[in-house]
Amino acid sequence: MGIGILCSGGDCAGMNPAIRRFVDKCINENTQPYFIYDGLSGMIDGHIKKASHTDVSGIIHKGGTIIRSSRSKRFFEKKFREQAFNNLAKNNIDKLVVLGGDGSFRALKQFYDDFGVKFVGIPATIDNDVNLTEYCLGVDTALNVIRSAIDNIRDTASSFRRAFVIEVMGRECGYLALVSAITSGAELCIIPEIEPNMNNLEKRLSNELNAGRNYLIAIVTEGTGKTETIKEWIENRLNLDSRISILSHIQRGGNPTVYDRLMGFEFIDFGLNTLLKNSMPNGVVTYKNGYFSMETIDKVVSGKYRIKENILKLAYKMSGI
Repeated sequence: MGIGILCSGGDCAGMNPAIRRFVDKCINENTQPYFIYDGLSGMIDGHIKKASHTDVSGIIHKGGTIIRSSRSKRFFEKKFREQAFNNLAKNNIDKLVVLGGDGSFRALKQFYDDFGVKFVGIPATIDNDVNLTEYCLGVDTALNVIRSAIDNIRDTASSFRRAFVIEVMGRECGYLALVSAITSGAELCIIPEIEPNMNNLEKRLSNELNAGRNYLIAIVTEGTGKTETIKEWIENRLNLDSRISILSHIQRGGNPTVYDRLMGFEFIDFGLNTLLKNSMPNGVVTYKNGYFSMETIDKVVSGKYRIKENILKLAYKMSGI
C-alpha cells in the first residue's frame, strides 16, 4: 500500500522541501509515495500519480507547491468524499499526509471517520494560527518577505515625511503583524489580540513628531479590518500624510528560508515515522519548546492558538498599552 501527500488551503514556502523529504523517506522505507495534485479537489477528481526521486529533483529552493493546492466545497458532501476514497483505493493508497491548517485537518478527520483512511497533518500556514504548535511551516519565509518590504517602504516614508500603513495577512491571528512590527521597529501595531488605546498612541506619537520624528510605520493585521481607519486616524489626528501598502500574496511566495527548509524535513520525518508505525491514525505534528510531538486532531481543533504573552508584551507600546 502507498502513502499520498496533498496540500490544502493557502500555499506557503516550505511545502516543496517537505514534499521532497516525503518522497525520499517513503522510498527509503520501501513505501510507494503518491502525489495528489490540486488538494482535496484533486483527490475527488483522481489527479493522483506515483512519485519518484525525479519528480522532486531541484524543487527544494522553490516557493509554493509543485503539487498545487485548493479549497473544495464539494468535500463537505459525502458522495464526493466517497468518490475521493474510491480514487485512493484504485491507487492502493491507505494513508495520507496533508500540508495545511485547521480546515484541512478537519476535512481529513471527517474522511477518516467515514472510511478509515489514516492521516497525519503538517501545520503549513503563514498565519501561524494552528492550536498547540508554536510554529507552522512557511512562517519564517513570510516574515522575511515582510521584513524586506517594510525596510524598503521605510526608505520612502522617511524621504517624503509620510506615514505608511502596511497591511499583512492574518485572519484572527496577528502573529505576522506582531513579529514584523517588533523586528522592524514599527511605531504602531494593530492586531486582533490587543485592543489599542488610541488616546495613548496619539499622545506618544504627537510628542515624537513634535520632537523631530518625520515618518511613521504602522503594521495592521488584515483580519482587524482597520487598515483604512488607521490611515484616516493618522491623517486626522497626527496631521501626517499617509499611504496604505497591502502586501497581500507576496507574503506566501519566495524561496524558502533555510529554517523553513529544515522544518519541512523535520515535520515530515516525525509525521511519517508515526504514520508508518500506525501509532496514531489521525494526528497532527506539533512543535513546542524545541520539540516535535504528535497531537490528536480532536485536541488541535478543540482550542484556539494563542500568541505567547511575553511576545505580546513587546507590542504593548506600539498599541498604546
